[in-house]
Amino acid sequence: MKRAALYQRVSTLDQNPETQGIELRQFAQQRGYEVVHEYVDHGVSGTKVRRPALDQLLKDAHRHKFDAVLVWSCDRLARSTKHFLQVLDELNELGIQFHSQREAIDTDGPLGRAIVIIISAVAELEKSLIVERVRAGMRRAKLEGRRIGRTPLDVDHVALVRDRLSGMSLTVVAKKHGLSRASVVRFSREAKAKREHPQGDKPASNPVLKIRTSEG
Repeated sequence: MKRAALYQRVSTLDQNPETQGIELRQFAQQRGYEVVHEYVDHGVSGTKVRRPALDQLLKDAHRHKFDAVLVWSCDRLARSTKHFLQVLDELNELGIQFHSQREAIDTDGPLGRAIVIIISAVAELEKSLIVERVRAGMRRAKLEGRRIGRTPLDVDHVALVRDRLSGMSLTVVAKKHGLSRASVVRFSREAKAKREHPQGDKPASNPVLKIRTSEG
């Protein structure tokens, strides 16, 4: 009986990889494989080339610990065509077959490999189209005058600086104005710069206003 390794991956921690595991074990049994190890990347994005479980799988592949790799779907192994083909090439050189349950394909023979390449290319194209649609939407929003990104903070800069100069701590000022401590420091420095160098004048030798930007 041939030995099989199962590879499972989910992108977020709240997803359960066991959903893939159950189907893969049944798939392996139907194909006459003995499952010798299961590799699981839990909460790992498919866009990352380096993944702990996948890295270990490839190391064990070089030790010839199994004869085939089974995945629930091609995109579980990789979402980049380049990376996907790199993994397949590595497995192929080691004489290890690749099976994808959802697409019902394997790399046993030239036809199987051709199908894998086509499916990977289509998946990559789909991803590129999604990115382009998002960018087109952003361009349209700009042309229509809609704001993209965060709404500017509605802050009373004069009151904030006045509170800080009065000796109020960073934490108290931040809570009062609903800002982070870092924002209070930034606004204080901007106010100081405007007072010291109005309208791009040369730096004054004796600054008029000094604003404390650290606790104390």
